[in-house]
Amino acid sequence: MVAPGLKSEQEIGVAHFSAISLTPMNFAKAAAGAGFSRIGLRLNPAFPGAPYYELPHGGHAAEELKAVLRGEAIEVFDIEFFVIDPSFNASSLEPIVAAAANIGAKRLSVCGDDPDVSRLQSNFSEFCDLAGRYGLAVDIENMGWRTVRTFADSVNLLKSSGAPNAGALVDGVHFFRNGATLTSLRAEIDRVKHVQLCDLAGPPPSTAEAMIAEARGKRLAPGDGELPLGELIAIADGAAASVSVEVPLSGSGDVEEHLKRLFEGAVRILNPGQ
Repeated sequence: MVAPGLKSEQEIGVAHFSAISLTPMNFAKAAAGAGFSRIGLRLNPAFPGAPYYELPHGGHAAEELKAVLRGEAIEVFDIEFFVIDPSFNASSLEPIVAAAANIGAKRLSVCGDDPDVSRLQSNFSEFCDLAGRYGLAVDIENMGWRTVRTFADSVNLLKSSGAPNAGALVDGVHFFRNGATLTSLRAEIDRVKHVQLCDLAGPPPSTAEAMIAEARGKRLAPGDGELPLGELIAIADGAAASVSVEVPLSGSGDVEEHLKRLFEGAVRILNPGQ
């Protein structure tokens, strides 16, 4: 076990959704204190009414965050969350993409939710082009209640786009709950650029509403459930995919203790037997 406050030899990130009540600056401090080396930030709402934070390029808040990142020796890895739905307009998101690049982010996370496959492919490619102009990459994350529902759907979108800066984001809940297997992961592992760890217990949900409830409120810390996370990481390690944790804090628990538990759980998954 890594002592609280000490970084692991591996670079492990943590998604903002794990402690979304914290501002970017406070989240960076708490994540660094727990041992994480990277953070994801939510600069765009994942769904109507979802919390997010604005860090416009050139603004005071962005400059303050960059100072905190330097002081805490932690970096921003990915920016969430962009839904490619029928109303999606890539050019309208350029200020957020510019803000992401300004704070040193590497990747942008999206999901696909447009039944018009041709339009979905076109918008995804256009967003990848926009991200590329700012030196960023784009990861598609499948979700059971979206059009891009399965890992196979993510792979098909990547193949159709051909974007050199596009990859797949494998999140434990969405990957395993929507029909993917370790065999399917192994076959397409070169497309996976980011793995988000979380755990689950019990039977899979059968409705879209139950899927959403599980993903947003019933995740467990890595190692506290039944998912084969060790096997997943063993496969992903061969592709040098980045690893982070995403487990929202439920109730009124202590945020710092929550982040420490997530970090320690990830370390145990990454270092079995230690």
